[in-house]
Amino acid sequence: MNGITEIAVDVRDAVKRYGDFTALQQISLAIHDNEFFTLLGPSGCGKTTLLRMIAGFEDLTEGGIYLFDDEIKTLPPHKRPVNTVFQNYALFPHMTVLENVGFGLEMKGSSRADAAQRAGEMLELVQLSQFAKRKPAQLSGGQQQRVALARALAPSPKVLLLDEPLSALDLKLRKTMQIELKHIQRETGITFIFVTHDQEEALTMSDRIAVMSAGELQQLGAPRDIYEQPRNMFVADFIGDTNLLEVSVDKIANGRAQCHIGGGHKLSIDAVDDVAVGAKVHLSVRPERMILSDQPSDGASLRGMVTENIFIGTDITTMMDLDGGPKITIRTSNTERGNKRLIEPGNSAFVTMEAGAARLLVD
Repeated sequence: MNGITEIAVDVRDAVKRYGDFTALQQISLAIHDNEFFTLLGPSGCGKTTLLRMIAGFEDLTEGGIYLFDDEIKTLPPHKRPVNTVFQNYALFPHMTVLENVGFGLEMKGSSRADAAQRAGEMLELVQLSQFAKRKPAQLSGGQQQRVALARALAPSPKVLLLDEPLSALDLKLRKTMQIELKHIQRETGITFIFVTHDQEEALTMSDRIAVMSAGELQQLGAPRDIYEQPRNMFVADFIGDTNLLEVSVDKIANGRAQCHIGGGHKLSIDAVDDVAVGAKVHLSVRPERMILSDQPSDGASLRGMVTENIFIGTDITTMMDLDGGPKITIRTSNTERGNKRLIEPGNSAFVTMEAGAARLLVD
């Protein structure tokens, strides 16, 4: 974010209730200016509710929302300097692409000529200038999505809200649009607040991610921090793939926790706060941070039997049953070096964890 620390959107202790149901439970977030910020979580976690509260489509039950230090809690949606891109794009079918993009500007008082000029600039930004005279029905889903984006950007909002705008696109187009959206955000310098349930999408585009569940903020941080250092079991399990193993803590010394899992396997892991001797907690380790071998290593190795190798293109996933213990997953890159490590199902194998790969979770 180039050192920019000004707060664009400040959500303070936001609560939203619908009768006896609490959709948001005292959410506090400070979103930076010129940041690509993502609200990530499963359906029903409250992320879209929070987005709609910033837009003004939902009222707060408690708390406040500030835009560049100005309280906007009581402002109606049309008076807030924000715009929203919805899932269904909501383009006018009888208007041309250029007219769709310029429509909002005319409604705000711009002349038709000025609106057309600004709309043309926005179409150039989203690389659709050649389609200016077409109707929405003559465009692909990805092109329609970019028209909706151009229309939302045309009035130069201070903040752009995006409610799962890529969910209707096929996988390959969605990946392309992820890169384009991040590029457009950098080009415009506008704060983007993006809602998604897609973990990879959030990791790909975001400067920071707020992981939500059941109306609560579970973790806030940069994509790498959230992926490598999940705060709890929900975050570890929801963000990407992970092995969650129940372990017993035998000893804590010098910042290390000596643990064991079923089958007598012993491990030494970095200790975390609130972990006590005798406690049963969980260990999280990503499949790609585990190394498979047919021989034990100098460090602690877990012994088991390979049950399956699954080819998934760029990687190969190996399923393994630990001796007397749980099942684990190892992911190896589909390279000559990686393929040499593969062990056929039915054979014994050893697995070690890369240094710092394992993380203890207390809940």
